[in-house]
Amino acid sequence: MTDQLKKYLTEDRSVRVQAVRLEDTWKAVQANHDYPPAITNLLGELVAASTLLAANIKFDGSLVLQIQGDGPIALLVVECRSDLSLRATVKMREGHDVPTDGTMQSLLNPGGNGRFIVVLDPQRKLPGQQAYQGIVPLEGDTVAQALQHYMKASEQLDTRLWLAADAGHTAGMLIQRLPHHGGADAQILSEQAATETWDRITALAGTLKRDEILETDIDTLIHRLFWEETLVAFDPLPVSWHCPCTRERVANMLRSLGEEEVNSILAERGQVDVGCDFCGKPYKFDAVDCAALFSAHQPASGDKPPTVH
Repeated sequence: MTDQLKKYLTEDRSVRVQAVRLEDTWKAVQANHDYPPAITNLLGELVAASTLLAANIKFDGSLVLQIQGDGPIALLVVECRSDLSLRATVKMREGHDVPTDGTMQSLLNPGGNGRFIVVLDPQRKLPGQQAYQGIVPLEGDTVAQALQHYMKASEQLDTRLWLAADAGHTAGMLIQRLPHHGGADAQILSEQAATETWDRITALAGTLKRDEILETDIDTLIHRLFWEETLVAFDPLPVSWHCPCTRERVANMLRSLGEEEVNSILAERGQVDVGCDFCGKPYKFDAVDCAALFSAHQPASGDKPPTVH
């Protein structure tokens, strides 16, 4: 398994260290899309970040990271489930070119209206329970800085991220200070020691360079940075691509549009073409397929519709 996330704790259990490096999964994200390099890099960094954060959720469900913008990119979104299977997509704004030197701020926030959104969505919700959603302004020059701002503002957790992506790989490291639990006197001493650990670990990780993150396997990277530290290592976790789209789900979506709307598209174009926003897989429904949709009188599943072209 080439795509893995690895987790560690410092010896005093005060700092969490995580690293991820993706190749096959990242190539699957791009398989049916032709993103410009600037978008590839941004989306890849968001993919790595979502994987690092999803590894810590305590429920069966998914974590969704979204960046909504007012520039050439309207939306970047990554969904990573608790089993570390993920999918991702980009929504471009029509009529806007993407410069090769575009940055997160120039591509997503030129008008100052960009937002960073984190959604925690349990698969099994209690009656009346809704998915949690946190929203903060899009601050910082990079995905890592924007997410660090979110974590500090919304989660009150000291978090540092190093993220990098190109067409071949996406990778990242997360350092997070964990809350202390214990008596008052012990807590004072423990917090002093934990602060020293935090300062030391963040200083070591702060030497990371973009090329080093992309080109170095996790074991080598961790040893290179923390060879003088005693880290508690956990079993590696596999990361994979997953898109739940199927022809049946697309058929249910078309039923939800209604027979009149589907027939209108059919009359105009001769067939209905549907492309999944995430994996890009095309689905085609001709006149016979469309007639069968409504002759069966099957209820729609309620899935979010893919894009109809």
